Amino acid sequence: MTEGMGQKIVMGKKHIITNFVNLRIALAPAALALLGFTGWSVAKLRPGSKASVAIAGSRTTTPCALALAPTPGNEGIDGEIARLQQQAKRASDPSRALEQLGWLFVKKARLSYDAGYYKLAEQCAACMETKQANSAEALLLRGHVLDSLHRFAEAEKLARELVARRGLPFDFGLLGDTLMEQGRVRDAAAAYQKMVDLRPDLQSYTRAAHVRWLTGDLKGAIELMRLAATAGSPRDPESAAWAYTRLALYELQAGEITRALAASDAALSFQTDYAAALLVCGRTLMAQGKATEAVEILKRAASLNPLPEYQWHLADALRATGNVAAAQLIEDEILQRGAVNDPRTLALYLGTRGEQPEMALRLAEEELRLRQDVFTHDALAWSLAALGRIPEASGQMKLALAEGTKDARLYFHAGVIANRLGQKHEARKWCKDAAGIAQMLLPSERTELRRQLAKL
Repeated sequence: MTEGMGQKIVMGKKHIITNFVNLRIALAPAALALLGFTGWSVAKLRPGSKASVAIAGSRTTTPCALALAPTPGNEGIDGEIARLQQQAKRASDPSRALEQLGWLFVKKARLSYDAGYYKLAEQCAACMETKQANSAEALLLRGHVLDSLHRFAEAEKLARELVARRGLPFDFGLLGDTLMEQGRVRDAAAAYQKMVDLRPDLQSYTRAAHVRWLTGDLKGAIELMRLAATAGSPRDPESAAWAYTRLALYELQAGEITRALAASDAALSFQTDYAAALLVCGRTLMAQGKATEAVEILKRAASLNPLPEYQWHLADALRATGNVAAAQLIEDEILQRGAVNDPRTLALYLGTRGEQPEMALRLAEEELRLRQDVFTHDALAWSLAALGRIPEASGQMKLALAEGTKDARLYFHAGVIANRLGQKHEARKWCKDAAGIAQMLLPSERTELRRQLAKL
């Protein structure tokens, strides 16, 4: 056995493998390059997006025709998509070209923040299955699409079939991703450990690092994410950019501002205009009190990825610079589009602002039916608290804290809810814990945290 293989790095006392192992597995190069772990980001179909318009405007409904229909765009990846579409049309057996095309659509979805391209990737999988029934490659592609579209239970079923049939590293990765979103952290960690054992690399280390962070081991998460980031390659710039972006967040939480900025810069060197890295950079500047500098960066991040999380940070930064009118415009947009783009974040936003608490609760409850992770329990707890249903909020908050996640927002919410229950000692503890990593909070949250501490 190669040195380092088999060590428990996802959970347990060992947190690093001492070396990387170059393993060959039977996956197409496109899948290896594009199935990098990019986190549990929101992927909702937006009306009017380029891919959605292309699908709606197509004159055909067969999977193969939809997958091979021309798509808009003039970027480099669009030319590669067109090339693979032509290759698939000409090939006597188009399966390999269709698989590569599907993963390119996945990449396009992530780069453009247009989830319609996930639906095109799904058509590639369906077309592959017309050529070869029960194709494992098609199952993996379809499973990844379902996971990205938050259809976690369906994706888990496919992942389990793949693990039973062949058990390749990315099969375990997909299984772990679906379990993680459903709040089954220990089961997800076991799947990720199998992935690491089979292929210790950027994709498996980023997943392991997330489990470390989620279960309260920030130091272990940083060590693993540094390994992942340094394994990044220009051949897969998106995965490298994601690893450095996550590392930047971990460094920020650790109070390592210089390292956080360096990591976000590294992410942007791999992927120019990478929205997630711009967001972390803006957050880090806000933590330094550099609101004016942060605004320009956060504007760019929110224009690239207009999700409520990005817009909320921008609105808070605008308010911090005194530009209340511009902040209000952004906040109006959050209310108008947030329920479609990211209902969980909108529920948190409404709970924080004390607005439309019934809507916040409905959104959080609907989200909990899809995924039962700690952050969804937190959103439900916060929404219940906004309605004054404090005992119920406290029960959900306990579930949100169950994994030992060291997260400033979780601590802040726990403190507020405990205080409203009259549990002053508990409230003081949670608020102090939040204050210890207050750089991870929004400016408006930090203001409210200070008010809570003063009351306590």
